[in-house]
Amino acid sequence: MLVRLMYASRAVPAVDQEELLAILKKSKSNNARSGVTGALCMCPTERVFMQVLEGGRSAVNTLYLRIVADPRHADVVLLSYEEIEERRFAGWAMGQVNMSRLNPALLLKYSESAKLDPYVVSGKASMALFDELVATAAIMGQ
Repeated sequence: MLVRLMYASRAVPAVDQEELLAILKKSKSNNARSGVTGALCMCPTERVFMQVLEGGRSAVNTLYLRIVADPRHADVVLLSYEEIEERRFAGWAMGQVNMSRLNPALLLKYSESAKLDPYVVSGKASMALFDELVATAAIMGQ
């Protein structure tokens, strides 16, 4: 059975661009082995992570528990969890949102302000935002 999980968290101060690249590299390798796909967004000004994970229920649940326990994250919040028929992010072992291509008008479409803050919008709105990021090619990497 496939599931899709979306969460938000705040990056601790030690997470810089170099650490983010290390996280992505390790995620791509581990996710490919466990059949997990998805995409990660980190807003550097707000230090907010937003991530979608898809795959088998056991693999996704195990990964989420590791993320919750990871000291690089704080304020981890589950935004959405659902059984799915097919993946939306099948092309990415772990894609990364290209924040330089993120149109502020797209954020305003789903939120009260033009900043990425998944803590103040619904999980449904956050997932719709990710869908549009895929459609506008704002997600990079494999």
